Amino acid sequence: MDTIFALASAQGKAGVAVIRISGPSAFTACRALCGSLPLSGKGLRRVRSGAGDALDDALILTFAGPNSFTGEDVVELHTHGSTAVVSSVLDALGRQEDLRLAEAGEFTRRALENGRLDLTQVEGLADLIDAETEAQRRQAHAVLSGGLGQLAERWRTDLIRAASLIEVTIDFADEEVPVDVTPEVRSLLAAVIADIEKETAGVTIAERVRQGFEVAIVGAPNVGKSTLLNALAGREAAITSEFAGTTRDVIEVRMDLAGLPVTLLDTAGLRQTDDHVEGIGVERAIARASEADLRVFIAEDEEVLDVEMQSEDIRLRPKADLRPDPVGAVSGKSGIGVDELISHVSSVLSKRTQGIGVATRKRHQETMASALERLRAAVTILESGPEFYDIVAEDMRSAIRHLEALVGRIGVENLLDEIFSSFCLGK
Repeated sequence: MDTIFALASAQGKAGVAVIRISGPSAFTACRALCGSLPLSGKGLRRVRSGAGDALDDALILTFAGPNSFTGEDVVELHTHGSTAVVSSVLDALGRQEDLRLAEAGEFTRRALENGRLDLTQVEGLADLIDAETEAQRRQAHAVLSGGLGQLAERWRTDLIRAASLIEVTIDFADEEVPVDVTPEVRSLLAAVIADIEKETAGVTIAERVRQGFEVAIVGAPNVGKSTLLNALAGREAAITSEFAGTTRDVIEVRMDLAGLPVTLLDTAGLRQTDDHVEGIGVERAIARASEADLRVFIAEDEEVLDVEMQSEDIRLRPKADLRPDPVGAVSGKSGIGVDELISHVSSVLSKRTQGIGVATRKRHQETMASALERLRAAVTILESGPEFYDIVAEDMRSAIRHLEALVGRIGVENLLDEIFSSFCLGK
């Protein structure tokens, strides 16, 4: 396998830059640059070009395979983070034989191929790199730590046990089997089905944590929706005006609310209009508001809007600063009710996240759903008697294969290029 190298830290000027080398010639490449490897696995060395010119003084870390991130021999050079130093060291590495620049995500792909990570952990690592809020960080770290892989392995072990019991019964079909294995098989299947159902149910909310919740501000023209959005965002994200119909398109502002990623949507005022462009904006407003995870209605008590209010939606009266009694009202202009609104939105969304597990992607949901389908079929056929046990065994083997695909053991080659393309070169 080729030895690869890349800048593992961010591009641009920094205090320290990390250059990673991985592969069978990693230690040889380091000796060519630094003269020798640190005996303790870490040490300070002068980095030189092939012509002997001093490039930098760097901290050198060595990791002998398989006890490294990639499972191969790995060297990390912690140099000063100037673009000139980084460029010169990368150029010196590129001039060595048997070394090449890593492709996007190639270090992580080697970790997968060498058994250091399973596919769900790779996905968790990608999510951790992209995490913007505390909830995203916690969720990604749980997946990266192997939570879903451990669950899948436990389910697989239980199903292998159940399948082996059934197959023993098949093998000795012409003999008297001393123990009825059906109760144990039924118990094992029921436990696995319950676990997978629980994980599958939490994927939709887990995806919202990963990608972000959408909260739409809905109301008639000139009720202060854009002013409220600006107050929540802390900046002039939307144009405000005393003229109705100023907002024509959906304006999006991404925020961190109580550690959750939230995109606020300022929508066009809902009203009948002869203005063709404004009419398109109203249609878009209704569509986006209907699809949002939560809606904040800014409207008078008796007012009827074209968007259906759902159970957890929030309804507030507009322009609290102009009312003698501001209870149940909000004003982005004066700030009245804004903190209470933020708290309410955060509470609703935080409550929804309480049931999530460690399955976080549509792929996880679809793979587990396929396993569930086979397991439910196995339970049904199990009750038909021993003459159908060969079908039960095949359904369980099929479910096991789906769980192996979940963690990347089989049948996922077509997914890998897509997954690793989202990584940077040094990861």
